[in-house]
Amino acid sequence: MQEAYTIFISAAKNASVPLAVLLATVAAGYLIRKVIITRLIRWSKATSTGLDDIIIESIKGPFMAWSLILGVYFAAKIADLPGNVDAVLNDALLILAVLSVSLTLANIVSKMINIYSHRVESALPVTSLTQNIGRIVIFGAGILIILNTLGISITPILATLGVGGLAIALALQDTLANLFAGFSIIIARQIKVGDYVKLDSGEEGYVTDITLRTTKIKMLPNNVVLVPNEKLSKAVVTNYYLPDKEMAVLVNLGVHYKSDLARVERVTCEVAKEIMQGVKGGVSAFEPFIRYGGFGESSINLTVILRAKEFVDQYLIKHEFIKRLHERYAKEGITIPYPIMAINYEQEKSS
Repeated sequence: MQEAYTIFISAAKNASVPLAVLLATVAAGYLIRKVIITRLIRWSKATSTGLDDIIIESIKGPFMAWSLILGVYFAAKIADLPGNVDAVLNDALLILAVLSVSLTLANIVSKMINIYSHRVESALPVTSLTQNIGRIVIFGAGILIILNTLGISITPILATLGVGGLAIALALQDTLANLFAGFSIIIARQIKVGDYVKLDSGEEGYVTDITLRTTKIKMLPNNVVLVPNEKLSKAVVTNYYLPDKEMAVLVNLGVHYKSDLARVERVTCEVAKEIMQGVKGGVSAFEPFIRYGGFGESSINLTVILRAKEFVDQYLIKHEFIKRLHERYAKEGITIPYPIMAINYEQEKSS
């Protein structure tokens, strides 16, 4: 019993110093995080650039994990551990540290892409594809660092991947086709996140994201259509945001043959001008105009040309214009004729 107590006391004394070092390192990390990093966050919010905010906010979370890893490393160096145990512990700490740093760098890169791509027109747009590729590159570099540090040669692995690359490409040809098609769509910048597009197959809506495999299009009924990137790259697409968001709004109607066409033009343009200046989505600086298009079966046909700030604004503009024009025509005595069909009874009798 006395011998076991002696062994316990000796082990406790041997472990007390490494344990104290571990606790001291973690406590120091906590104080640094509480005092210095908190002050750095306040300072970064006062600066004009967003890079310092991204870096400081990203390292704030994993800082305590790094302190713990560093504390275990110092404690292991002080403790008299067997050689094989010390080597395994060092490798494990290295793997955890590299993975943690890789995760932090991936978050920083992802946030930087998200912020600066909105500011620089020539940069790649923000999509899941661009953000995921940044993460994949950083994690790939971290894995290579881990393998190299552990003494595992990278060359045979790369050679094996090269030999098996053809088989992988054949097995994943659809996935790779969609991946490269997604890159092609992003680089071409003819379809971007936020654009309103219409496919030749009939689907239309706002592009919300471009992922590794599909492009997400949110339709006006609040449904999401997932279009494979390869199919989208081959489709005939109408982008209502190119070359800019403004678009012409055409309203077709007809007036009676006995109407004073000059007066019809003046009254119609007055109502259209009111719509442009008073309805949300109308381009107030635009001067609406009409064009007579031909002699119809029961009316003289014309087209009113208005202008909307973007695609969905046309619905409210048409709604208000038709409502107000109908009311104004009634006051002005301008007739919108019903369709007329004449029947020749004499011809019907003879037949």
